[in-house]
Amino acid sequence: MNDLDPADIASWHAHIYFDPATRDAAWTLREAIEARFGDIVQIGRFHERPVGPHPMWSYQLAIPRERFVAVVEWLTLNHGSLDVFMHPNTSDALRDHRDAALWIGHSHTLDLGALGG
Repeated sequence: MNDLDPADIASWHAHIYFDPATRDAAWTLREAIEARFGDIVQIGRFHERPVGPHPMWSYQLAIPRERFVAVVEWLTLNHGSLDVFMHPNTSDALRDHRDAALWIGHSHTLDLGALGG
């Protein structure tokens, strides 16, 4: 096993997954995230189609390393029925998405071909 340095993590991404049936819940969660963490995280576009390796509709949160714990703890308790995929951002996107990912709720199979995997 390689001894990788956590200092290589530049930031984190969390992807909130939803579908037509959970779209309103996803938007409500997005508004709650904006109200609570809007000055900390960057909230990406609300994609109503799969994008990149993500098999479901989603939106992204860009989380600074130093705020990761606070955001993840809140998401863990407040994600409702939505699934959340999280990964670090290092110099190896495939490893980040395939081997270093975290899930809140249910996991889903990613399209790793979009990342060269």
